[in-house]
Amino acid sequence: MGIVVGLTGIGGASLITPMLIFVFQVPASIAVSSDVVAATLMKVTGGVRHWQQQTLDATVVKWLAIGSVPGALTGVGILHWLRHIGEFNLDAILLRLIGVAILMVTVAALVQLLLLTFVPSLKYPSLPKIDLETTLGRAAAIAIGAILGCVVGLTSVSSGSMFALALIAFFRLDARKLVGTDLAQAAILLSFTALGHLTLGTVDWSLVIPIWIGSLPGVLVGTKLCQLAPQRALRFVVYMVLVMVSWKLAHQV
Repeated sequence: MGIVVGLTGIGGASLITPMLIFVFQVPASIAVSSDVVAATLMKVTGGVRHWQQQTLDATVVKWLAIGSVPGALTGVGILHWLRHIGEFNLDAILLRLIGVAILMVTVAALVQLLLLTFVPSLKYPSLPKIDLETTLGRAAAIAIGAILGCVVGLTSVSSGSMFALALIAFFRLDARKLVGTDLAQAAILLSFTALGHLTLGTVDWSLVIPIWIGSLPGVLVGTKLCQLAPQRALRFVVYMVLVMVSWKLAHQV
């Protein structure tokens, strides 16, 4: 999975969480919590590196994090509440939530890929740019962070993918700072989210440690291979696989 992430740039949670559920038959609640903890190390490592290189927008990171951290903790709180009342099948609920989250992210990315491939000259209607110098702009950034953070807290999905789309659409970040800003906010978000999931008691360290061992060198290998592989064709194949996986997750009985 690390190789695929490094090769395509597609979020690890969208791939690893379904893999744990379908291939290794891990209950959804354990898969989500273990994946959040496993992803935190990679995001923190990348975020620190970009901070050192100054290839990020610290202001955007700050205002998104102000919303995303409490949003993610709210998502974890909802999981606590669902476990406590015991009237709902938490794993069944999470399967559907994960499926819907991955489907939304993948369809958005797939549509963007197809438009860029077949209609490259198309002029897209632009969303209003968020001005973080104004109170309204800061409130909008906090709201976006809170909504996406809650999704991450509930499902582990979207810490990178959906935030990257938001950074492009609302903040107009250039390519040089996009990846660093995305990684830095994800590092902050997942650090708090991981602590929340640890309190749930659903983190399986026998899953987390192998993911760490395999994904870190895998990402490095994938990054090297990406110079040779046809990116659009490869992304299209992975996106189609994710659509099928997410559809199956969303329709679990």
